[in-house]
Amino acid sequence: MSTTDVLLCEDRDSVRVLTLNRPETLNCFNDDLYDAVTQALQEAATRKDVAVVIITGQGRAFSAGQDLAELEKPRKHNDGLRHGFDPFIETVEAFPKPLIAAVNGIGVGIGLTLLPHCDLVLMAEDARLRAPFVSLGVTAEAGSTHLLPAAIGWAETAHLLYTASWMDAEKAVDCGLVWRKVASGKLLDEARAIADDIAQMPIPSLVATKKLLLNARLSQVRDARAREIPTFATLARGPANMEAINAFKEKRKPDFKKLRETKV
Repeated sequence: MSTTDVLLCEDRDSVRVLTLNRPETLNCFNDDLYDAVTQALQEAATRKDVAVVIITGQGRAFSAGQDLAELEKPRKHNDGLRHGFDPFIETVEAFPKPLIAAVNGIGVGIGLTLLPHCDLVLMAEDARLRAPFVSLGVTAEAGSTHLLPAAIGWAETAHLLYTASWMDAEKAVDCGLVWRKVASGKLLDEARAIADDIAQMPIPSLVATKKLLLNARLSQVRDARAREIPTFATLARGPANMEAINAFKEKRKPDFKKLRETKV
């Protein structure tokens, strides 16, 4: 097992298990975690002895999304390399080998929008998912405005995004966002068993098949992200977003109604 401060990486029998390891933040993504996962996936993509990758979380969360504390004070990198969300999602959306998510606890924000990029999603029966973007005064990301309607339909996507409500494992399976729900104590064992079955197959055939599957959607996902990015940027730091951030800091419910213009 190789380990960084924020990510555990274990290779066994052609299966790589990546465990998000910031349990004190509910595995929120900061640049360090984005970069660690990106590097581990890019390495797995080129390794001839890795057939399948599993992503899961340490502790009681899969991932609670973006680390808002880091957004407050964005890190400055002086190495000339790209960091953070953009190279991460570009790597995930085009990952050339089977990718399995084992959702062990809450999945919020990128902890949800990561899932439709995965080939198979298993979810602990007591885990929950949430897309909080509108409630934060911003909008969806990670190509989810294409992937979610394709996976679960327009109405389910609209309800999930417009209301920012929680989705339990049973609902997630019923609507098609999650492939299978599993008893919490058996989640990783089940994911490993499925990964082990896949890993028995010839890796070139797996890669060729994944490429064909991706070719059917990759351009649409990238087009969706190209629309999402400027829209998100326009809303970020806007009145609704700032109200949501201030409400979070003040431990109160945001009041978006006060932001609406009163017409006489």
